[in-house]
Formats: sequence, C-alpha cells, structure tokens
Amino acid sequence: MATLSFYGAAGTVTGSCSMLQATGARFLVDCGMFQGNKTIRALNDKPFPFDPAADFLILTHAHIDHSGLLPKLVRYGFKGPIYCTAPTADLLGFMLLDSAKIQNSNTERQNRKRQRKGEDPIEPIYTEEHARATLELLRTHDYGEWFEPAPGIHVRYWNAGHILGSASAEMKIPDAADGNTMRLLFSGDIGPEEKVFHPEPDAEQGFDYVVCESTYGDRERDDYTLEARRELLRKELVRGLSAGGNVVIPAFAVERSQELLHDIGVLLAKGELPETTVFLDSPLAKAVTEVFIKHAGTLDDVELDEAALFRDPRFRLVQDVEESKAINRITGGAIIISASGMADAGRIQHHIKNNIWRSNATILFVGYQAPGTLGYYITSGEPVVRIHGKEFLVKAEIRQLGNYSAHADQGELLDWVMERSPIAGHLFLNHGDDDAREEMARLLATRGLDPEKIVLPQMDEAFELVAGDAKSKGRLPERVPRTELLSDWNNDYAALIVALTQRLQDAGNDEERRKIIAALRRAL
Repeated sequence: MATLSFYGAAGTVTGSCSMLQATGARFLVDCGMFQGNKTIRALNDKPFPFDPAADFLILTHAHIDHSGLLPKLVRYGFKGPIYCTAPTADLLGFMLLDSAKIQNSNTERQNRKRQRKGEDPIEPIYTEEHARATLELLRTHDYGEWFEPAPGIHVRYWNAGHILGSASAEMKIPDAADGNTMRLLFSGDIGPEEKVFHPEPDAEQGFDYVVCESTYGDRERDDYTLEARRELLRKELVRGLSAGGNVVIPAFAVERSQELLHDIGVLLAKGELPETTVFLDSPLAKAVTEVFIKHAGTLDDVELDEAALFRDPRFRLVQDVEESKAINRITGGAIIISASGMADAGRIQHHIKNNIWRSNATILFVGYQAPGTLGYYITSGEPVVRIHGKEFLVKAEIRQLGNYSAHADQGELLDWVMERSPIAGHLFLNHGDDDAREEMARLLATRGLDPEKIVLPQMDEAFELVAGDAKSKGRLPERVPRTELLSDWNNDYAALIVALTQRLQDAGNDEERRKIIAALRRAL
C-alpha cells in the first residue's frame, strides 16, 4: 500500500509537487514554484502543507514550476538527496541562484513599500545560501539507469522530450498488501513530437498508476514540421522588421530562447532575414545557452555545427543592467528576446513598455500565457494594459506562434497515455486547469480507458493506492479557492482601473468625467 498526495499543479499548471509514502519511505516528486496571479503566487510564501524533511526527492526537470521551491524545502529541513539528470543539474546551477536573487530583489522592493506604510519587513522565500545548499544535494543519473534511493524502491528516468535533461520517472515499489511490486510512472512535462534538440518522449507500457500532465489537454496545434515552423517564424520576423519597428519576443530563459536563437541563426545563415541585431536580454538565458553549448553533442535536429551554435556575430547576449537599458534607445530594426515568456516579470516588461505603444512595433508571443499574467491580457486583445502601475495603449501588432511550445498538445498527450497502456489501476491527470483535464479525460474515455479510473486530483488531496485501486483520503483545508486559481481580485482590480482610465479618456469633457467619478463613488 502507498499514499500519493498532490500538493501543487492540481487544477493549475504551476507548483508541481507530489508526495509518495511507501515501504517506510516518504519522498517528493518535484517541488515547484507557483506562478500566475497574486493569490497563486502567495502560496510560495506560506508554509508547506507537509513536513519538508522528506527522505529524498525525484526531480523531473529544471523548470522553475517544478524546481523553484527546492531551496525553500532545504531552508525548512530537507537534507536528503535530490535525484535528476546531469543536464538538469547543470541548468539548476544557474537557475536556482538566479531565482534566489529574484526573491531577494522582490523582497527589498516590498520592504521599501512596507516601510513607507509603517509595516514590519519580511524575509525572502529563500536566499542564495539556501540555493547553494540545495545544489550540494543533487545526485545525477542517466536515462534508463536504475537506481535505488531507498531500500526496495527503484527508479529510472525516461526522456520526456520537454527541455534539456527533462525526464519521466518510472518507479517500482514493493506493495506490502499483496507482496507484488507496484509500478508507477510520473510523466513530468511531456514535449511535442516535433521539436528541435530532443527526440520524441519515451517510456515503457503497462503500469499500475500513471500521473500525467495535461497542460494542453484541451488544445490542438496545427500539424507542422520544424522546417514549417521556421518558415512561419521567418514570415513574422520579416513582416515585423519591415514595418520599421522592433520585434519583441517574450520567451522563457530555458529552452525557448535557445530554440529561437537556433532558428533565427539558421535563417540569418541562409540570408532569409533583413539585416538585424538579435538581443537575448536575460542573464539566466545567457548562462543557460552556455549549458546548451556544453551539451550540443547530445542534441538532435541541430542544423548548425556545434562551434557555430548560438555564436552568430549578430547575436548580443546581454547580461548587465546598463546594456539592457541601452536596448530601450533602439526604436527599430532589432529582435529583442527576453524573459519571462508570460511577460509577468523581468526585463521583458521594460521592453514591452518601450514598444507596445508604437504602431510600427511587434510583440510576438511564442508560448502558453497563463490566466492572470500580462501576456494573457495582451494576447486577449485588451486595448490598454497596466505595467509597473501605469497604463499603456496597445498600438503594437500583437502576434502569436503556437508551435514553439515545449508541451505536447492534446493529441500528443492522448497518444502518450495510450502508449503507456494498459494501466491496471488509475490514471491521474495533473498539471492542467480543470477545463483541460476534463476534456482530456473525456477523450481518453472515448479511446477505451475506463472513465472510473481517470482521476482529476484537487490541490492537497491524498489517495491510498492498494490492490490496483485508488481511494481518496480527502483534502487538507483549502489553501486557495478554486475560483481564484485562474483569476483573482487583483486581476479584477487591474481590469477596473484600465477600464476606468479608458472611459475617462473617451469622455467628451471634464464635466462628463466628473459625472463618471461621482457615479463610481455612489456605487462604492
């Protein structure tokens, strides 16, 4: 018998964290940071709903929504080994330290505001010291290599095709109830079938329990090849640069930025783009790019040789703040790639502020935009957006390319699950919002899976796994209402301010504006 608990990414796409208790061991699969609206992000500051001193941790990949709370875990008592692949460990060497710096910077900014209000200062979620202590706990294993993190528990990694070093985790756990061995598979995040750098996701079939992500469980992308995707990118860049402005691309520092650099490098080498300078404005993305160069020999579908990969002289890998600020003086002819991919933090917000009001500029989104993020509101067609407390008219051309996602789409997820079949016990769908999970469950049922054995766990819900069955043991007290997972009152407030500003601007004269304000006061 074993107990499986879901402490994140259940009904949302961030904060991945699951716990297994079996054969006297208690261990975690991932421990990620919550991202999205302020209510969701506030979970990062709250105590863990479990004892952090687990025996060990199985990490599927380096993305912050899977690894970002590891230093917090260490801060509050975790001392066990953290198992991952070697590329994941290399990426974490930069990413966790970068995350710690962000925590410190955010805390300093909040404390200045709190001081002005006469409030007590707060501490960062964790520090660089905690991040460095976390890195000391990393233990690496290759794909396909069985290891035994606790007596009787065996684990091996399969390529997940998501980002560099990403893995699905297969486990064999003795089942004391019937003397057999229980086989489980945690998908991690699954990559698409067509993707530069990595082969298709892989794993065996025939499990007792499978935990599968469902980020794109309700969405299909158009069929494409890498060549077709690059051609779509070429058209967008030529169109944007020909308009005379800059092309600003919000992109995650890990994998997405490197894919874009690779494809842009190929287009430049073939003379298929106008003359341009390409800025990668993210210290983390620059460091991650060096990791990709280190592992270039393991990458698939790379059209440039290893020596040339990411080294085009027209690339500018920006690191220091002053060089980043200098980019904002460029009014046209540049491609600016910067993190984060959802435009909800980091230097990308400054580049959007500098370009979104320019009618000759282009903001090109190349990935999923979570509800509540700045990227979500921009791509939803809002005429005015708030950035750093100020309103900006959206006059730039807003464009999207869906084929740079690192996640499998609906059809690919369904295929991945069916290829793991038969599943003797239950399939758990996590890492997706409820609409995505419900649609994926419905479609899997049409393919022959027993709908009674497809489970959509809720946040902080635990299940008893015994004799091929999974029985809910209930939930802890609700940390976040389900109604707040996608959009919270902070989003409503921002939308109200934007709408009010627009209404006041559209009013014919000051008397009309005073009437609007008076009506609002009466309503309050």
